[in-house]
Amino acid sequence: MVFPLGDDNTDRRSLPVVNYVLIAANVLVFVVFQQLGSDDRFTYKFSTVPAEIVTGKDVVSDDRVVEDPLSGRQFRAPGLQPTPVAVYLTLLTSMFMHGGIAHLLGNMWFLWIFGDNVEDDLGHARYAVFYLLTGIVASLSHVAMNTSGPGSLIPSLGASGAISGVMGAYLVLHPTRRVQVIMVRVMTVVPGYVAVGLWFLFQLVSGLGWLGSGSQESGVAYAAHVGGFLAGVVLVKPFMFGRAASSPRPTERMY
Repeated sequence: MVFPLGDDNTDRRSLPVVNYVLIAANVLVFVVFQQLGSDDRFTYKFSTVPAEIVTGKDVVSDDRVVEDPLSGRQFRAPGLQPTPVAVYLTLLTSMFMHGGIAHLLGNMWFLWIFGDNVEDDLGHARYAVFYLLTGIVASLSHVAMNTSGPGSLIPSLGASGAISGVMGAYLVLHPTRRVQVIMVRVMTVVPGYVAVGLWFLFQLVSGLGWLGSGSQESGVAYAAHVGGFLAGVVLVKPFMFGRAASSPRPTERMY
């Protein structure tokens, strides 16, 4: 697995204001509205439930008793809550919520590293639209894989799908940009296509179940990651119409 530490930003031409706002919004929602992840009822109100998107109808379920598989302790978990907005709007609201601190920090770290370059290329307004659009496509990809069965009633949330779209755009626009990573416990520098490509390969393999459990059992919506990434790859060029990406630095060609 590859974990990015940073990339070459010396040719960045603008302050990534939108990226900063997106990160701040995600942190704000998690801290204030989700109460650091403790307000399950708020989270369940605004998460994306595949069955709701497919039918267009709000689904409400009773609280249930859940047993922790590790400790054996039982606790009461809230059921699906009434959605106070149109169910289709949860495709947007779910993008700004997270399941825990580690989930939030991991997503924001990737957005911090890869988002600023894409915003610099697209411009602030286009980047905002691009981020939200790829996030919606990612959520719909997850819904498409869970139209029925138990998975259709499991809420999904997180910025991972939209960030996957940003990484897809990064791969297209900056395939040779130098990215510092930790790979196989070694700190090294690799071109963008290696850093992002290996990440996507892991998502694809995991989503297909080649590494054991699928997304339903692992708790990770791999279909959203793959769908968001492919959306980013396909849509970034049309979004670049009339703009020019930052020129590759000479050191980028060493790969």
